[in-house]
Amino acid sequence: TVSPLHTNPYDNLLAQVVGHKYVRLYDEKYNDVLCPHPSTHLLSNTSQIDLDNLDARDAPEFAATPYWEGVLGPGEMLFIPARMWHYVRSLSISFSVSFWWQ
Repeated sequence: TVSPLHTNPYDNLLAQVVGHKYVRLYDEKYNDVLCPHPSTHLLSNTSQIDLDNLDARDAPEFAATPYWEGVLGPGEMLFIPARMWHYVRSLSISFSVSFWWQ
């Protein structure tokens, strides 16, 4: 399972229950470089950049954008602040729960 690079309007606790997930985070200050869909688009909170099929020649500014990454395992939880860009990919059969709030 893959959640493409996107942002949410609320704070989130991502709790990993079973399996492992790779998580990559980008600061919201890089909005322009992360190429969100236009505000009129249904997926306006989602990047047009496909991290699973990235060609750095097509997005040289993006390739140089700093990020944090890690792997969540069973029983671990990650706080994702509102508007922080994040990409999540399952590394195994997995199950997680997100808790969003304002």
